Amino acid sequence: MDPARKRTVRLVVALSAAVLLAVALVYTSFSASSEARSPSQLLSTAQAGKTYQLTGKVVPGYDRSGTITNFRVRDRTGNVSVPVRYDGVLPDPFRAGREVIVDVRKQGGVFVGEKDSLVTKCPSKFTADQS
Repeated sequence: MDPARKRTVRLVVALSAAVLLAVALVYTSFSASSEARSPSQLLSTAQAGKTYQLTGKVVPGYDRSGTITNFRVRDRTGNVSVPVRYDGVLPDPFRAGREVIVDVRKQGGVFVGEKDSLVTKCPSKFTADQS
């Protein structure tokens, strides 16, 4: 086989493999993402046993017993809230009024948080500087 033709074949094979890998990476990235839902969206559409990503603000008056925490999460700009039962270690900045993201499953009238899925957003990083 001619050396120039060999190089062309190798280049075409290498570029084809690179394109296939890039397509697989893009497909995996987009298919694995899920949109975070607010409490009002979950109340109207949540199905038992299915996992959702819940986002909102912690309502004052949560209850801790060992590693289990019962709290409510409300919409960012509203009063609709849902009860959440979370079993696991809470992040240090967890408190009433903080925005959280947690993976939950609906079980009866409560949403059960998946262990180690609770993330607390620090408000100082997401607000404009007031100076």
